Amino acid sequence: MAQPLEGLTAIVTGAGRGLGRAEALELARLGAHVVVNDYGQPGRDGSGEASSAPAEDVVAEIRAAGGTAVAHLGDVADHAQARALVRLAVETYGQLDILVNNAGILRDRMVFSMTEDEWDTVIRVHLKGHFNTTHFAAVHWRERAKAAGGPVHGRIVNTSSEAFLAGSAGQPNYAAAKGGIVGLTTSTALALGKYGVTANAICPRARTRMTEDVFAGFQEPEDGTLDPLAPEHVAPLVGYLASPAAARVNGQLLVVHGGMVAIAERPRIAAKFDTAKDVFSYAELDDLLTPYYAQRPPDETFAAAEVLGLKRG
Repeated sequence: MAQPLEGLTAIVTGAGRGLGRAEALELARLGAHVVVNDYGQPGRDGSGEASSAPAEDVVAEIRAAGGTAVAHLGDVADHAQARALVRLAVETYGQLDILVNNAGILRDRMVFSMTEDEWDTVIRVHLKGHFNTTHFAAVHWRERAKAAGGPVHGRIVNTSSEAFLAGSAGQPNYAAAKGGIVGLTTSTALALGKYGVTANAICPRARTRMTEDVFAGFQEPEDGTLDPLAPEHVAPLVGYLASPAAARVNGQLLVVHGGMVAIAERPRIAAKFDTAKDVFSYAELDDLLTPYYAQRPPDETFAAAEVLGLKRG
């Protein structure tokens, strides 16, 4: 029986460790050729000397399991290196079908302490990195669709975060980048749908190098069962979204962890007020809005925080 992704080619960025590694292994298990991208810096803040070892180790795992893969050591936030990454996939396997954007770093700081460099660097790696690879993949798919005279198989899976959904006090740069990724995803979904390409975003919750502090208080099971926070809980959803079966899933935001997938809706209007005159006055707004907010919890954010049981910080 053919595998769901048999004959398709996937790029997974940041695939040398954690979530990206689990996603690359899953896509390969489902039959895809995988380009394993990882810059290979040891620090989760993007520091340290780059190494090809993380990407090459994952390639070796895939090949040992009978799959096909090639490594790419490159910074996806660099426009030229992102172009080279897409070109490598096309030149090695004939075409690109799946793009999983996962690469990212952390430089956490409260907004009143954050430096310009800490802001710029995180926005660059996460948001610009997602844009760069998406841009060159989109060019490839548009050209293929025009040559074929119809839609092609193209899948983009972007990585957002619950830090965007429910807020994260010590991560204004990261939360802003992850919110921007959702905007990029929905825009891309609308732009590329006619070419057969879908774009979706996931908010994964997993124990990785990036989240070791966040989940420090959650111990791994000692009975040999799979850790509820293991990246392997996230990877199957990525595999599904990359497949032909997900052709009708487009422009969506899904939260995934520990055997749970939640579909997040776009923000809805919670209340609406109309002026009794031509233009609102200060007094009228005070009469309408102050009582409304007085009856709501002072720390209330998006409803997703309550639905998902997230702690606000």
